[in-house]
Amino acid sequence: MDGARPAQPRAGRIRGALNPAHWTLWQQRGSLIFYCFLVEPVALAATVLAAVAVPVRGWDLAVFGVLACLGVLQAELGRKIERVRRLVSDTPHINLTSVWTFAGVLLLPPALVTALIAVLYLHLATRSLARMKRVPPFRMTLNATLVVITCFSAELVLGRLGVPDMYAALTAGWRGVTAITLAAVTYFLVSAITIVPALTITKRTIKAFFGGLGDNLLEVATLCLGLLTALTLATLPALAVAIVPPLLVLHRAVLIKQLEIAATTDEKTGLFNTTGWHLLASRELARAQRSKRSTFGVLMIDLDYFKLINDEHGHLAGDTVLRAVAATIKSAVRDYDSVGRFGGEEFVVLLPDIGPAAVLAVAERIRSAIESLRVDYEDGSRIRSIGGLSASIGVATYPDGGTAVDRLLQAADKALYRAKDAGRNQVVAGTASA
Repeated sequence: MDGARPAQPRAGRIRGALNPAHWTLWQQRGSLIFYCFLVEPVALAATVLAAVAVPVRGWDLAVFGVLACLGVLQAELGRKIERVRRLVSDTPHINLTSVWTFAGVLLLPPALVTALIAVLYLHLATRSLARMKRVPPFRMTLNATLVVITCFSAELVLGRLGVPDMYAALTAGWRGVTAITLAAVTYFLVSAITIVPALTITKRTIKAFFGGLGDNLLEVATLCLGLLTALTLATLPALAVAIVPPLLVLHRAVLIKQLEIAATTDEKTGLFNTTGWHLLASRELARAQRSKRSTFGVLMIDLDYFKLINDEHGHLAGDTVLRAVAATIKSAVRDYDSVGRFGGEEFVVLLPDIGPAAVLAVAERIRSAIESLRVDYEDGSRIRSIGGLSASIGVATYPDGGTAVDRLLQAADKALYRAKDAGRNQVVAGTASA
């Protein structure tokens, strides 16, 4: 592993950021560079036009100051939580600053919304992320630019529906409710769509970027809190600070949930780890015991000769193989089956509501899929391929294979070793007495 780079002096970092020749943007893919130079002038031009077309009143400046102060206060109070949350979360497009930016959409002229985003993201760059990891300036600039475009899109919807802000919505009845709802939907959709080109920055999948149901519900919750913030500032401004405590509670609750997920997830493959899989297996066992007629299967899967892959291709290539095998196993089972990694090259699968014959069929399908798998990996400037993979699989079924999770695992494990002894690359069924 490479050693840590010595910290660059602050003055040197500033000079590097101001010198275009040193920008890390030029090291990115051409499509990303093009995207940056496409969206950033668009956002700048839209801001200038909005500043000319929409006058800024004294009250707007006061609201801007309140939102900026509340956003910075919340970020400071939740700074440690946010660092940990970002470290354990794989959904970088979700940002709790939506509370303040969406409130700005509902209350402020477009030019001041841009100024609010600039303040919040500058604070985020210098405080919340500074000690966690070094984020290239172009990344922060691009993220802020995309939020500007998202906010302007939502403001455009409000303008088209004749409800330019929260003040107008309060007297517009259901038309105001409809306008604000559509603005929130627009905000949500545009923020998701504009992040897609960021896939060129990293190898994350689209699914990883958009996250699951819980991640997107978090974004919805921040938009709702933004709506409540705007409503409070438009009616009882002195109570606006009351939005900060529930936001901090939400922030901490999100962190706890993500830590729970991280504690039961294998970092290398994204599958359940031993703890997570055992928890699910214990629940399934309890359900089967209550119903008295349910059966379920357990598969123990071990890659054959995996050490040779590490020796010949290196451990990074071996990790790539493990991830590919994990994805292959998941694609060969049902959505509600549970796939885990017990360490090394050993995987385990929980198959609820399935009989012995079907369990063997699933195991054979997994074995065949792994056998036909080819894994590409980067070796310097070359792309190399690993084929000829195979796996030995041991099978156990409740209750014949055992009436406890550990007994089922032991039966499947013994069957796995019989498959190894018989020549590998095959499926063997086990029993409680095996």
